[in-house]
This record gives sequence, structure tokens and C-alpha cells, in this order.
Amino acid sequence: MGMLSKITRLRRNRRYDYSPRYYDDKGKGNPYKLEHKFDKFRSTLSNQRGLKNKITNAVEDTRREGDRSLKIRMAIILAVLVFIFLYIIDFDLTIFFS
Repeated sequence: MGMLSKITRLRRNRRYDYSPRYYDDKGKGNPYKLEHKFDKFRSTLSNQRGLKNKITNAVEDTRREGDRSLKIRMAIILAVLVFIFLYIIDFDLTIFFS
């Protein structure tokens, strides 16, 4: 058995320690997690359910200040679309003017 033990002896598994080339383990989490770059700024990604939480999030979003020029542009576009709609249905605008 002494002579055959060198041939039939099972080898021990070698430990394989792999670390990726560009992996920087400084507590930032999983480097392979796919995430959109704007996810941290979105308020709609929260997992809070229920009507009260949805309303609360909507109110907080309206309180947040946005771009003023964007608000003005949106108001102008909305007004133009309303006037186009009123023109299509033949609404008489003279009732607003005396």
C-alpha cells in the first residue's frame, strides 16, 4: 500500500482566490450591479405603497423648485394647445371681450 498510495492518493483542492482587475473594494457595494446613473435623484423609485404615501410623495415633488424657464415654456405650450382646441370646435372667443 505504501507504493500505490503515491499513485492513488487524492490531491487536495487548491484554493482559487480571484479578484477582478478594476474592482475597488472600499465599501461601495457590488461593482457589477447595473444601475441607472439618475436613479439616486428619482423620487419615484421608492418602494412605499399605499395611497397616503403616493399622495405625500406627489406633494413633496410639487414643493420642489424646478427650472423656471421650463415652467414658462410648459404654460405657453399648454395655452397654444387650448387655443387650437377652441378654434377646432368653433368656440366664440368674443364672449370674453366686450
